[in-house]
Amino acid sequence: MIKSAKKWARTIKRDVHAVWLAARDPRTPWFAKALALTVAAYAVSPIDLIPDFIPVLGYLDDLIIVPLGILMVVRLIPPDVMNEHREAAAASTNRPASRFAAGAVIAIWIGCAALLVAAYRLPAE
Repeated sequence: MIKSAKKWARTIKRDVHAVWLAARDPRTPWFAKALALTVAAYAVSPIDLIPDFIPVLGYLDDLIIVPLGILMVVRLIPPDVMNEHREAAAASTNRPASRFAAGAVIAIWIGCAALLVAAYRLPAE
């Protein structure tokens, strides 16, 4: 079971990289590019929307949201393009990192915190 989980994790890592590459390919449809960039940027972001230290929910994005996003993107990208980028991702040794996605997640958390502070300061009626 552990062996199959490790294989699945390697496949997800490879597909994240392949999706990132396919999103930059001119043969990929624009709607698939938009979703692929979003999913790949979130997957390689060093900061999660739901922090891992939150029990159960913290790993929800890593175990469910990212794989489902990748599955959707893979279905939208032409199979020959996806296969080409899977091979390139498997052969590559460096993986992408998204500082933009990290910044977006930080901005979302700051926005939520600001809304909570604003709601707390509203006078009770």
